Amino acid sequence: MSDYIFPPASQASVAVRGRGERYAVSRIFCVGRNYAAHAREMGSDPDREPPFFFCKPASALFPSGGTVAYPPGTRNFHYEMELVIALGAPVFKVGAEEAKAALWGYAAGLDMTRRDLQNEAKATGRPWDFGKAFEQSAVISELVPAAGIGHPMAGAIMLSVNGEERQRGDLSDMIWNSAEIVANLSQYYHLGPGDLIYTGTPEGVGPVKPGDQLQGLIEGVAALTLTIGEPE
Repeated sequence: MSDYIFPPASQASVAVRGRGERYAVSRIFCVGRNYAAHAREMGSDPDREPPFFFCKPASALFPSGGTVAYPPGTRNFHYEMELVIALGAPVFKVGAEEAKAALWGYAAGLDMTRRDLQNEAKATGRPWDFGKAFEQSAVISELVPAAGIGHPMAGAIMLSVNGEERQRGDLSDMIWNSAEIVANLSQYYHLGPGDLIYTGTPEGVGPVKPGDQLQGLIEGVAALTLTIGEPE
């Protein structure tokens, strides 16, 4: 006899390059405004103040190569190309060096955003959930173990829409690098395997419409593709 009234949701997971096993995901954290130029285009004046975070549910994961429906409730659906961190060891209240040892793998990701709903939330001081934490909003490539590529600290990060380049930056432009991000977040959470962190996007974010084809690349890490479908 089942212990559940309804069958539980399937385990969210991500494919791993060169492995038959998948990486099970429990939480998705996202860093806001981690590239100075993007912070300015969003109306902020960046400095080295501590990073801030928001979350998406693990059910928001969507694999590269598919089609996502244009989501409900928005007329301003945006892409944000990002490096994604996957943790592989428990960390709590650690410094950057210990945090670096817990960085298990990396991926290319898209933080898809209902920008009009996010802007409304900002204006009224409300949470960003409607703008950020919705179905199929955490697009991700396969994970690439750090054991094979090291820890990317520099390299191009770019996104094209229908073959036209829209975003181009460098991982070295991040205000807070991957280890620093994990170290900061570990002051507030017990982190570990199953935690993904989207590390922020460079300048050039913008809207997409049904039929658009997105192609993203993080040099030395991974590429991704995404098609925007018609509204459901």
